[in-house]
This record gives sequence, C-alpha cells and structure tokens, in this order.
Amino acid sequence: MSITYFIAQRIRKTGTQAFTTIVHKIAIVSVAVGLTTMLIAFLALNGFQKAISHKLFSFNGHLRIFQYTLNRSYEELPIARSKVENLKESFPAYIKDVQAFAHKTALLQVGKEVEGVLLKGLDINTSQENLTDYLIEGTPINFVGEHYSRDIIISNKTAARLNLQVGEEVTAYFVQQPPRYRKLRITGIYSTSVAEIDENLIFCDLRLIQRLNHWPDSLVGGYQVLLKDSDQIDLVEDLLFDWLDYDLNEQSTIDQHRVIFDWLTILHKNVLIFIILILIVASSNMVSIILIQMMERTAMIGILKALGASNSQVKRTFLWSGMLLLAKGMLWGNLIGLGLAVLQDYFKIIQLNPESYYISYVPIAWSWGTIILLNLLTFFVVTIVLLVPTAIITKIQPVKAIRFS
Repeated sequence: MSITYFIAQRIRKTGTQAFTTIVHKIAIVSVAVGLTTMLIAFLALNGFQKAISHKLFSFNGHLRIFQYTLNRSYEELPIARSKVENLKESFPAYIKDVQAFAHKTALLQVGKEVEGVLLKGLDINTSQENLTDYLIEGTPINFVGEHYSRDIIISNKTAARLNLQVGEEVTAYFVQQPPRYRKLRITGIYSTSVAEIDENLIFCDLRLIQRLNHWPDSLVGGYQVLLKDSDQIDLVEDLLFDWLDYDLNEQSTIDQHRVIFDWLTILHKNVLIFIILILIVASSNMVSIILIQMMERTAMIGILKALGASNSQVKRTFLWSGMLLLAKGMLWGNLIGLGLAVLQDYFKIIQLNPESYYISYVPIAWSWGTIILLNLLTFFVVTIVLLVPTAIITKIQPVKAIRFS
C-alpha cells in the first residue's frame, strides 16, 4: 500500500467531533446530489427523445416519398408502385421497410355533429404493430376479403368530440365529383398525446381510398420509409435524392414536425447547461473541502516535509483524500439516482400534462453508456480541479508549518 494512500485514509477517519468530519459529509452529499441530478436528467431526457420520436416515426415513418406538386392539399397525386418497388433492395443496409399509403379528406357525420378528418389508408401488407402500441380500445384494421375493409381507427379526441365508441358506425362524406359517402365501422381508438396526430387523423384501408379516387391497385398516394437506425435519416435522405425519379419528392419526419424536434433540441441544450453548473458547484465544494483539510493539517504537512516527504508526495496524500470522498459521494449518487430512475420507470410516479409534453409521465430510457460517461466525467473533472488547491503545498515551509500548530 502506498504511504500517501495510507495517510489519506487516516485523515478521512478523523474523530467524530472534528470539524473535518462535518466537512467530509458535506463533500459526500454535494457529490451525491450532483451525480443523482445528472443521472436523472439525462435518463429522463433520453426518455423524452425516444418516446416522442418513436411516436412520430411509428405513424409517419422516418421519411415520406410523394409526387412532387405545388398543391398544398392534404391529398397526394398518385405514384406508380413500380417507381419505388426496388427501394428496399437498393439500400438493404439502411432501410427496414417501405410502406404504401394515401390520404383523403372527409367529413364524419354523427347525428347533427359533423367533423372534418383526414383519412390515412394503410396497405394490406403494412404491419400494424406500431399502431397497435397506441390503441387504447378495440383492435387493428381487419383486411379480410378482396374488396376494401370498412374498418377505421379513430383518435380518442375525435371519439370524444363525436361521442363515438368501438363498434359503432359513422358516415363519411367525401367532397369530390361526384360526391360520395361510405358507412364505416370503428374498430379501434388510439391516443398518442401528439396534437398534430390526434386532432383529425383516422386510419383506414388503402383500397378504400383507391376505390374513391378511381385508382387501380398499382397507384398509391406515397410511401413511408422506415429505417433501421433513426440517426441515419440525413444520410438516407441524401441517398434517396439521387435515387428517386425527378418527379418524386421526399421529406423527413423531422422536417414535417420541426417544432417538436426543435423543442427536444432545446431540452438537450438546457440539460447540458444544467450539468455544467452542477459540475462547477461540486468541484467548488471539493476545492473548499481540500483547502479546509490543508488548513487543519498544516502542522502535519510541515512534519511530513521535515521527515523528507517531497511536495509531490504530500500533494498525492491530499489528492487521495479528495478522491476517496469523491468515490464515496459517487457511490451514493449512483445508488440514489438509479434507484429513483427505476421507481419512475416502473411506477410512473411523476405525471405530466400530455397536452404540453406529448406524454403523460416522465419517461426513462436506460443507457449504460450514458451512465458510465456521466460517472467518468464527474470523476475526471472533479479530480483535475482538486489539483488546484494542492498546488499551495509547494509554498508551505516546514518550520513555519510546525510553528503554526
């Protein structure tokens, strides 16, 4: 065992009545509180980003491909399936799935109540797994039969406004030439807490929209592209720009919901600033603790130097003392921070207003890489800062230090 480490341990085990003991506890508490706060902040931030991004990507894909037009209508011009049929095979390393869709505006009538909605037709080959995750009542669309299905899935907001329930029928009127209407059956009700989706989006069979638009099965409104890694959106967007025909356009879900993703970016920046402030406070506290230790142990410093200890050895003694306090504080910080995160993850203790935060509780996303990085960052930043007060040791003269006692 190193002599400097041995002395540092003896310093830390001061009598319970000593002022240094109180100071040690303050140092441990400050580090523990700081690390606890950083862990919860980052795990919650990652949770927000993943939960909200997953919602938007589940309903819109990562990228959308549609016919290029200057028209601002919700409805798309038709695209031939042959233009995009080899897209997934062309980029197998990036693309997970390519799903056809089409939009069509309609008016839902229930009694005397009328509601404007936007129907999104899902292809029979499209997996409804992502949509099922947000169903609060009912079942997915049943695509049975050669003709189109009359099943629709509406949002909880639309259901509340029109006083609708699963199993009921509703009349949908389509403004076109000639005008048409269809009796549709509500098979499910979903909720995402994202106003842009819940306000008026209804899911139906793509074949219904094709029939209304007089499109053959070979024509669709567009395609949504699901990627294997959402971090590759910009890369795939550039690749598709060169691959697609000149008359096709593309748009990422990030651009489509720019306000929400900008809000997540602002949250990320705020958390980074918050962490910097926490590290500054924790480092300042540790510097103060080491300075107090050195003042209380001035005579000991003089004796160690008189016995032949070098400045670097004395420095390492107090550096070890600070690192031992830091390690204990980090241990408690991890136990408390991860413990609180586990409680929130399983019991959803802290609730939120979904109208403001797009989710009804504070989500936790576990990332061991983030946890390890925060621990290493705390340890190295505070340890480097501890080198500042120990530099004073070189100016302490043994004779004056011993007389100081």
